[in-house]
Amino acid sequence: MSFDPQHTAPPLPDTPTAIPKARLLIVDDQPINIQTLHRIFQGDHEVFMATSGEQALQFCRSQRLPDMILLDIVMPGMDGLEVCRRLKAEPLTADIPVIFITSLSSPQEETTALEAGGVDFISKPVNPAVVRARVRTHLTLKAQSDRLRALAFIDGLTGIANRRRFDEALDVEWRSAIRCSEPLALLLIDIDQFKRYNDHYGHPAGDACLQAVAATIARHAARPHDLAARYGGEEFACLLGGSTLAGAQAKAEAIRHAVEELQLEHATSAVAPHVTVSLGVAVCLPAQGDEAQQLLAGADAALYQAKADGRNRQASAPAGMRYLAWLEQRG
Repeated sequence: MSFDPQHTAPPLPDTPTAIPKARLLIVDDQPINIQTLHRIFQGDHEVFMATSGEQALQFCRSQRLPDMILLDIVMPGMDGLEVCRRLKAEPLTADIPVIFITSLSSPQEETTALEAGGVDFISKPVNPAVVRARVRTHLTLKAQSDRLRALAFIDGLTGIANRRRFDEALDVEWRSAIRCSEPLALLLIDIDQFKRYNDHYGHPAGDACLQAVAATIARHAARPHDLAARYGGEEFACLLGGSTLAGAQAKAEAIRHAVEELQLEHATSAVAPHVTVSLGVAVCLPAQGDEAQQLLAGADAALYQAKADGRNRQASAPAGMRYLAWLEQRG
């Protein structure tokens, strides 16, 4: 159900029963209400539970995102309206549909809930058939929305994420890394002397080369928070959430080797008789006040160094430094 820019979108379901198992998060401070909803949905979906607004937000930060949230409004501490507003304010969680299931029932209360970002409003006690139908409807709409978003974020030639998707993902992962105090790694990857390849073999062969290299990179960016993207022309980017410098260097070497193993003939290359790539590696631990452009600058400078050192290799920006300052020192 979740949007995945690494692959082409799945076909739209023809009927409600075609929807795969979704992840539902039920948020209510009363265990009896959670148990009721759990019984209704446990046979069709993965069901998770939270008994407070704070728990619900923490679940979304630390777990794979739910496909839908069933949210009570009246709860001690943070109420459901505030939970929904916070979810909608975060790019990572903004697209999760929220259905309010609450003891409130007035038109004004329903309006307030929808204005806070909810997609539906169901009053307690719930009718099992009605709540199932509404959840099914909104999951179908989410699947359709995910497919349309995926099409907008896919590079038409290579089938992996495009530059627009990369820019969005970098912003989201940067914020997440700050919030979770985790490192973020970036690989910038360039096909060596690709213009010579295009000029010698022609554009159709050049397109096929780009597709093969893109597929190879995507296979090595398989974790949930990894992203392979076409950055522009013959350049690609690989975003690796939570990766150390050693882990990013190992990934870069695996990609470099895998591209060599393709054995795509490149008769006009001064590097090797087959297609090769150069890679720039940068890793940092983002902090408040830092900008993601620093990570890009580090990876770009490292890629330049890899090319200057002879290509078909990787180079790394120094770990633990602020990359803009490092670049200034280099002149």
